[in-house]
Amino acid sequence: MLFIPAQITAEEKKMNQQVVLLHGLARSKGSLGKMEKRLQDCGYNTCNISYPSTKYSIDKLVFDYIIPDIEKCIKNSDKTVNFVTHSMGGIIVRCLAKRKLNFNIGRVVMLSPPNKGSEVVDKLGDMWLFNLMNGPAGKELGTGENSIPNILGPASFEVGIITGDKSINWILSTMISGKNDGKVSVERARLEGMADFIVIPATHPFIMKNETAIEQTLFFLKHGKFKHD
Repeated sequence: MLFIPAQITAEEKKMNQQVVLLHGLARSKGSLGKMEKRLQDCGYNTCNISYPSTKYSIDKLVFDYIIPDIEKCIKNSDKTVNFVTHSMGGIIVRCLAKRKLNFNIGRVVMLSPPNKGSEVVDKLGDMWLFNLMNGPAGKELGTGENSIPNILGPASFEVGIITGDKSINWILSTMISGKNDGKVSVERARLEGMADFIVIPATHPFIMKNETAIEQTLFFLKHGKFKHD
C-alpha cells in the first residue's frame, strides 16, 4: 500500500515539532537516514542519535547516552519529543517512559520492536559469537518473563507499531513461532496499550527504508493513527 502523506501545515511547522530517531541493535544512525530526511522534508526538527548499542546494557545506554543526547538536542526547542524507533530503539523508549525526564514523550512510531522479546535471543543468546556481535543489550531481549521487554509493562504513551512479515534469513525464521520478519514475530511486536498496529511486507533489517513504513510513520505522527484501507 502506497499513498502520498499529507504535508504538515505552516502553523504546525511553527510548533517546532521534535522527533528523535533511535536505531536498533548493532546498527547506526545512518540506518535511519532516509527516514530522517523525509521527516525534515515535512518540517520536523530531528535528532538522529547514535549510541554504542553493542557495548553496554540497555539501562546504561539509556542513562549514559540516550537521555543526555536527547536533552542536548531539545535544549532550545519544545519539551514534547516524538520518537521514531527501529527494533531495540523501541525498547529504549519504553525504558525512558519509566524514568523521570526533563521532557515529555509525545507520539511514538516503533518499527519491528521486540516488545515481547525475540526467540532468536532465547536460542542463540548463550553463544560466544552472538554476544560478540550484540553485547549485553542483545542478551536482554529474550522472551523470558524477566527479560527487559517483558518487565516494562504496557505503553504509557501514544504509540503506533509497524512490523513486517517477510524474512531474508530463513535460518533465524525457523527459530520463531508464526509470521515474522526474520528477527521478531508479528505477535511479539505487539504492545499492550498501543494506539494502532499494522503489518507490512517488509524485513527486519530494512523496514526503516520501506516506503510504506515511512509514509505510515508520517501519517501516525500527524494523526495518531495509521492509514488503513
